[in-house]
Amino acid sequence: MNKPFAALFAATLAFAALPAFAADHEVRMLNRGEAGTMVFEPGALRIEPGDTVTFIAADPGHNVETIAGMIPEGAETFRTTLGQTVTVTFDVPGVYGLKCTPHLAMGMVALIQVGDDAHNIEAVKAVRQPPVAAKRFEAGYAELGL
Repeated sequence: MNKPFAALFAATLAFAALPAFAADHEVRMLNRGEAGTMVFEPGALRIEPGDTVTFIAADPGHNVETIAGMIPEGAETFRTTLGQTVTVTFDVPGVYGLKCTPHLAMGMVALIQVGDDAHNIEAVKAVRQPPVAAKRFEAGYAELGL
């Protein structure tokens, strides 16, 4: 085998194996957690593009949904069924704001930063929230250094 072809073949194999390095993170949907009642734990998370997050319905009556205006351009919205554990892959870099649909007013929100790129943070912060949710988002911004 000639050297240029061997190098190209090795590089192709290396890129093909990249998804194998994706991590799976867990976020629990809880009635009561360390941060109080109706929480995602953790409430702020930094992951890499291609990583997955498994949202565990540890307590019944919770779901996870993207918040309009709080996801990067090109990212897909999603909304899960109440009480369902689900795994979501985050491919588009940026900041995502998430909520439990029935418990948003109680502050059940989470932030996920995908990669080091927080290009959409000003748009995310501009979305108005109920007071308890806004306070939890502020804590999440601080935790992520945003």
